[in-house]
Amino acid sequence: MTKAIGYAALAADRPLTYYEFNRREPTATDVEIEIAYCGVCHSDLHQARNEWGGTIFPCVPGHEIVGHVTRVGAQVTRYKVGDTVGVGCMVDSCRTCPSCEAGHEQYCDSGFVGTYNGTDKHSNGVTYGGYSNRIVVDQDFVLRVDPKLPLAGVAPLLCAGITTYSPLRHWQVTTGHRVGVVGLGGLGHMALKLAKAMGAEVVLFTTSTSKVADAKRLGADHVVISSDAAQMKAWRNSLDFILNTVAAPHDLDAYLSLLRLDGTMTLVGIPAEAHPSPSAYNLIMKRRSLAGSLIGGIAETQEMLDFCAKHGITADIELIAMDEINHAFERMLKSDVKYRFVIDMATLKQK
Repeated sequence: MTKAIGYAALAADRPLTYYEFNRREPTATDVEIEIAYCGVCHSDLHQARNEWGGTIFPCVPGHEIVGHVTRVGAQVTRYKVGDTVGVGCMVDSCRTCPSCEAGHEQYCDSGFVGTYNGTDKHSNGVTYGGYSNRIVVDQDFVLRVDPKLPLAGVAPLLCAGITTYSPLRHWQVTTGHRVGVVGLGGLGHMALKLAKAMGAEVVLFTTSTSKVADAKRLGADHVVISSDAAQMKAWRNSLDFILNTVAAPHDLDAYLSLLRLDGTMTLVGIPAEAHPSPSAYNLIMKRRSLAGSLIGGIAETQEMLDFCAKHGITADIELIAMDEINHAFERMLKSDVKYRFVIDMATLKQK
């Protein structure tokens, strides 16, 4: 075992604190990574505070990881010491079910192994995430990162990036499509950048007039204030695809009405309470679809990273020190970040 240090939630009602623990020694197929940056996802807060239930404490969050390879197992062929790599939301899966065999490990029939709060197949212990100085991951779940990109801005691509890229690719967004993005936050700002790079005409829907200028800077061709009935009416029956990033209950019919024939709205946010049920009439009369999407599989995540490198896309971030994480959580609850906190692991020191 190798000693690691990080920050952990020791209980749901306690702030994250400095924590020492052990990582397994690399197996023959493992890659050991020194973590340089880790993004802060809203799901980290949910897990640390056990808001979804099932959190195993101590919990070391973090699944938007970028760093450098420090050791490799004897059978590792994809990476070498010094390579710049990333790790996203999962570190293993069953690998044998139809979903895994199709390259959709995120939909593993047995459930993928989360980067944290999952079951480590080697030790049968709990997986610990990226709020730490190092991690050991099987090479099949490690991603190659272009070192020419600013690595702090790459980290959120491993969750926010792939969560928005996967549905855009699955529903084949391309030049000539008119795409709506609902919400401008960690996910929404990535959706704008990616949809624009795919050639779409992009429309952002927001309740905040203060976000208009920033939305256009990030790639929106049009910005609609969704609380303005007249503005919403002007966009009815006009969109090919809508990516809805809002993780709070809201009226889905207001957006479904904006889809043209055969249009689809995909949800990527999970609200604590259910959305009001949409009207079947609204779906039937234009053969519209309402869908959902998770993250991407490993191959698709690598495709996303390569796409972002080609187009120079990274997340807009605010870099923080490790000991600022509890304050960052509180600010994140207030949506007081543009648009993703990223922890600089160089600030994590042994105590």
